[in-house]
Amino acid sequence: MNVFDFDKTIYPRDSTAGFYFFTLARRPGVFLEVPATAWYFLLYKLGKRTKTQFKEVMYRFLRHTGGTEQLVERYWDKNQKNINRWYLDIRRDDDIIISASPEFLLRPICARLGVRLIASRVDPATGKYDGENCWGPEKVTRLNEIYPDCHIDEFYSDSYSDSPLAELADRAYLVKGQRLLPFYPDDKKGN
Repeated sequence: MNVFDFDKTIYPRDSTAGFYFFTLARRPGVFLEVPATAWYFLLYKLGKRTKTQFKEVMYRFLRHTGGTEQLVERYWDKNQKNINRWYLDIRRDDDIIISASPEFLLRPICARLGVRLIASRVDPATGKYDGENCWGPEKVTRLNEIYPDCHIDEFYSDSYSDSPLAELADRAYLVKGQRLLPFYPDDKKGN
């Protein structure tokens, strides 16, 4: 099977940031959460909060959406066309997307693409996490929990934070825009 990161890999942007600003433009109540989000972002950058702690505060904006699921569908109605063409050309039915973005946000687009999803478990009504942010080594933990005997033929990501997954693949690629490069400079697992 092939495994892919989502944001800035098969989708050229950060879907969480995109959805946040999409929601901000449509639900003014979201602005109530901006000061706390900015404060926790600063604390995260200073090393005083974890990524999961920061994101849980940021996701409080979901309390003001009046229906997160409907907004997510509208977001993908508008943005599905931005899925990278190279991915659509190689997509397989057994693909797995593993992302730090929340499940509630990526579930609809993965269903439209007909692929499986592992992502951060975030309550779409409250923004509360169930577990850790699905990032870095946590992606391997989650993959092994759900598919304990899987073999990764090819892995694609835009970030070296995904090295733990790249190490498991027969071939790993670093995605830079529309370019697919060997994940490792010495080409030990790329083409």
